[in-house]
Amino acid sequence: MKQIQLSSFGIENLKLVNAPDPGKPNKGEVLVRMRAASLNFRDNLVIAGKYNPKFPTPMVPCSDGAGEVIEVGDGVSEFQVGDRVLATFAPHWIADKATHQEMRYTLGGPLDGTLREYILFSETGLVKMPKHLSFEEGATLPCAALTAWSAFHIYSRLVAGEIVVIQGTGGVSLFGLQFAKLSGAKVILTSSSNEKIEKAKSLGADFCINYKETPDWGKEVRSLTEKTGADHIVEVGGAGTLEQSIAACRPFGVIHLIGILAGRSGELNLLPAVMNNIKIQGIVVGGRKAFQEMNRAIESGGLKPIVDKIFPMEETREALDYLKSGSHFGKIVISI
Repeated sequence: MKQIQLSSFGIENLKLVNAPDPGKPNKGEVLVRMRAASLNFRDNLVIAGKYNPKFPTPMVPCSDGAGEVIEVGDGVSEFQVGDRVLATFAPHWIADKATHQEMRYTLGGPLDGTLREYILFSETGLVKMPKHLSFEEGATLPCAALTAWSAFHIYSRLVAGEIVVIQGTGGVSLFGLQFAKLSGAKVILTSSSNEKIEKAKSLGADFCINYKETPDWGKEVRSLTEKTGADHIVEVGGAGTLEQSIAACRPFGVIHLIGILAGRSGELNLLPAVMNNIKIQGIVVGGRKAFQEMNRAIESGGLKPIVDKIFPMEETREALDYLKSGSHFGKIVISI
């Protein structure tokens, strides 16, 4: 079978190779023919050796994937041949809470990832894909979508009429926009691109702020909300934007800390977060149960993921470079 293999850290060491087929499934296992994978910010960090330099190599990268079941082992009850399925990022993370080991035992490092034609999964390492989605659309869900869903529906409770601030137009951010609108919330989105702002408006963003033109956007959020502040902030910048998120958040609101795109360090004034009882909740994807709940909501609501571009497997390096450029709107997918 074909697979993308990272022989050692560095994108120059990423190659398409022939590898042995995984063989027949044992008890409790499912053999899947992979059809698509999607990229996350994490993937570039893993490949460069910046995410965890202790990850073993050679390694197959990528955490997200979709495919179809071609064989099941003894004792498998949830899946049958022909089912269209999605890989779970952490195959042993089942319910809402997980141990440190369950959270760190993940595809695309340290485990081999999804950029290969065939994979043997444990039964708990898969969920069924929403019926109305293509493999390319389904492949976008395991990390980015589940992160946004966990923020709003597992670690807090987003209700209709609340106000959500979304930072940027990457994968998690756009799923956050879509889930917020699906729940009947109002959305304020920030971006440095007026072109992307127009696209976000077409997806239902109620207000948009260009943070290059309005660097003090936290104050602008308060102005848009009659000085109340937002109920939820999807924080993807980290230390570089957290102070603005605190300024934008209402008392007893929630900042969902998802990324560190704007930097890892910086002097922060956290006193307003204390004085306003603001909750800062770290979010790392989510468990299998939440994934299944999210897929039911996606199917019921007819939600379609935003796919920016699809690359063939042979152009994986080009796809990763495109991700790194930050010019995409939505998810980048690799066809397998």
